[in-house]
Amino acid sequence: MKVLLNKIASSTRNCRLSREVTLGAQITAEEGSVLAVRALDRKSTYNEIEDIHGRMATVNEGDIVAGVLGERRALHGYTGIVPSEVKVGDILHILNLGGVIGLCTSYNPDVGPACRAEVLGQVLTFPHLGERKGVPATIKANALPSASFIDSSVPIVAVSGTCMNAGKTFAACEVIRGLTRRGYRVGAAKLTGVSLRRDTLKMEDVGAVRALSFNDAGIVSTRRATSLAVARGLVQALNEPVHGVGIDVIVVELGDGVMGEYGVEEILRASDLMKHTAVHVLCANDPVGAWGAARYFTEDLGLQISVISGPQTDNAVGRSFVEERLGLVALNARTAGDALAAKVAELVEAARGA
Repeated sequence: MKVLLNKIASSTRNCRLSREVTLGAQITAEEGSVLAVRALDRKSTYNEIEDIHGRMATVNEGDIVAGVLGERRALHGYTGIVPSEVKVGDILHILNLGGVIGLCTSYNPDVGPACRAEVLGQVLTFPHLGERKGVPATIKANALPSASFIDSSVPIVAVSGTCMNAGKTFAACEVIRGLTRRGYRVGAAKLTGVSLRRDTLKMEDVGAVRALSFNDAGIVSTRRATSLAVARGLVQALNEPVHGVGIDVIVVELGDGVMGEYGVEEILRASDLMKHTAVHVLCANDPVGAWGAARYFTEDLGLQISVISGPQTDNAVGRSFVEERLGLVALNARTAGDALAAKVAELVEAARGA
């Protein structure tokens, strides 16, 4: 059966789908499998989907959407799973703005119930010219490879946070912007989270010569079992020359929180990656989060936070707590973005000269 898609979610981009696709009735119920679904609700909140170009488009009742089966475990959003079996006619849900499809098991009241989606079929691709039998589409196609170890790398700047919405992407972009202005060629990556192209596009907008995410490695949603190998693969890819010219520094954002469900901790415990990490920027929402993160880094991970940013540093009261109580540098990305970039550049240069 052929259908004309109204929306092609950004999570499918490895498959390079056209508007008209062929559907199969046999569905591969596993993460990364690309489905066509019909939206059954018209929501007033959390009612958009990001297309393959990064444009946000409103999902209307009746829209046929190409999305990707996957999980989500978001504190401020939806929690959902990939069912063990999926059939045509089943009712699933749109779990995030990137078009991740799954069975919603819990939701945050701020976003309301997830949009219901009727399964129309498995999207098929025809990779071999002249073949009439399609194969189930998956974002593992054209994916960057994972890696088991990082032998060498340019200095890495890691931006993590105490939880979602702590200002990580904004801080990472201010660092990229400031380093680029100082003459650095910057590579960037979103290492953990749930598929959404928005953050890497922002990184490119502020100067990153290349920006990758776990979605480029064929992963819909990172978790503890997959995050480290994928992160190594992305760092390895970013160390390769772009248009024949190498990069000077890599800025990585660790989506979700350092103690969340997306595998951040596994990355922070990887000695081969941390050996090349010259800077740790930690974004915190409040004093308790900043205090806990500082203890967690030093006592549990054996790492040192370089700078604390995020809402905790929005005014002098929060910055004083960081500086006087924790003995750490406090630099707000919104009000002191260039100072934050200057501090990062100083630490990167120290690492390059060591």
